[in-house]
Amino acid sequence: MADNNNKNNQRGNRNAPLYENGGRIPPHDKDLEEAVLGALMLEKDAYSNVCDLLKPESFYEPANGKIYEAIQTLGAAQQPIDMLTVVEQLRTNGTLDEVGGPVFISELTSRVASGAHIDYHARIVAQKYVARELINFASNVENRAFDESLDIDDVLQNAEGALFEISQRNLKKDVVQIDPIITQAINQIQAAANKSGLSGLETGFIDIDKVTSGWQNSDLIIIAARPAMGKTAFVLSMAKNMAVDYNTKVAVFSLEMSNIQLVNRLIMNTCEIEGDKIKSGQLTQPEWDKLMSRVQNLITAPIYIDDTPSLSVLELRTKARRLVREHGIQVIIIDYLQLMNATGMNFGSREQEVSKISRSLKQLAKELDIPIIALSQLNRSFESRTDANARPQLSDLRESGAIEQDADMVCFINRPEVRYKSGVDPEGRDVRGLAEFIIAKHRSGSTADIDLRFIHRFARFQNWSDVTNAAPSKMGSKLNDDNLSSEPFTNGTVDLSQSSEKPPF
Repeated sequence: MADNNNKNNQRGNRNAPLYENGGRIPPHDKDLEEAVLGALMLEKDAYSNVCDLLKPESFYEPANGKIYEAIQTLGAAQQPIDMLTVVEQLRTNGTLDEVGGPVFISELTSRVASGAHIDYHARIVAQKYVARELINFASNVENRAFDESLDIDDVLQNAEGALFEISQRNLKKDVVQIDPIITQAINQIQAAANKSGLSGLETGFIDIDKVTSGWQNSDLIIIAARPAMGKTAFVLSMAKNMAVDYNTKVAVFSLEMSNIQLVNRLIMNTCEIEGDKIKSGQLTQPEWDKLMSRVQNLITAPIYIDDTPSLSVLELRTKARRLVREHGIQVIIIDYLQLMNATGMNFGSREQEVSKISRSLKQLAKELDIPIIALSQLNRSFESRTDANARPQLSDLRESGAIEQDADMVCFINRPEVRYKSGVDPEGRDVRGLAEFIIAKHRSGSTADIDLRFIHRFARFQNWSDVTNAAPSKMGSKLNDDNLSSEPFTNGTVDLSQSSEKPPF
């Protein structure tokens, strides 16, 4: 009798709430928690059915959480889960007496006839845990909002971060039988056939579209380069092509340039007027006429620009959802990834923060089911290579290897004329005006090196074939470097006025 009283005391105030909110006990169901634990020790395959729903903290009662922790340890080790093994695991963990000893474990199994409804019961336990998390979240936000010593913007960012973490931890997607997925896949194939082989969004760059079949929904595409290679010029040329030529709705998040700077770039690109003249306003009458005529294409183009500096992942998520919902945005461009932050979350290093940002961008692409294109910087180590023909590679991605892992595609922009100031590469080939678009990782297709032409005066990338009387391509559109051509550029066939030793982009 004394032993039993001692065990009951050891369990302590097991039925007392961990915390209260305004005098109310947080959502929980003690009987369901114990029914789930009992069923887990009775049914052989019960744990595999609920392991993705429950974790120790899902249980309101501390003792129940410790019992589930022992069950979780056994399940992870693929050991049998029954009353005896759970008791032994609790003894190993040093928590057997805290949960009520072997007697209470035995009582749990005796209260349950079978585990037939364990999935349903476990889901209720999990839902009540989420409800408690939301109550704690709301209470914390309320307390911080009342604290006038805190900056309200910081409070808002932390609140968004906490809510985002809760939603991500508890986001579950049900398994889908293959039949409807096959139907969806066939529909995509038929759509691609009707669009000359393109199943995604056309970029206006013919050879890129041939390799990628267009930018695909839910893909995260990273486009990386060192400064002065033209990352921003490329995505703006692409955004103009997509919006003006194909009426694709494009959102551009510019963390580096203001919206007026971005629009000036688009005007240069579309109207073929040099940047210095755009800035100074010193245009001839024919140039004014060309400006007023061609700018009409931009005025009606479905391009949406956000120039919020130091944009956080949480702000992007909120704005992107609204843009898709209200404007039907089909692709998002971010310039550039390293200028983003993950405010509201705690990280030990910048590398961890960048990793979180890249993972969040991939999650957002999947959630919205649209392609997200993020620009990225490369490490300075690329510039220090002694190899005369050095080109960017995946290991050059700056600050985090997670960028490569999370991305569906990783592309590089390389302009040899920037590296070789003379405009001639070590093999004597004229590389002025040449831009290489290197697809280094392609999760659902082949890699490729594609030649484009960069027109410096207008900050514009275009198809190599768009230039009249252009020189033969040095590389063409080669897959996996299999058909490299050593044919050099011919002096006089490249528009030399388009090149510059000090491109500002």
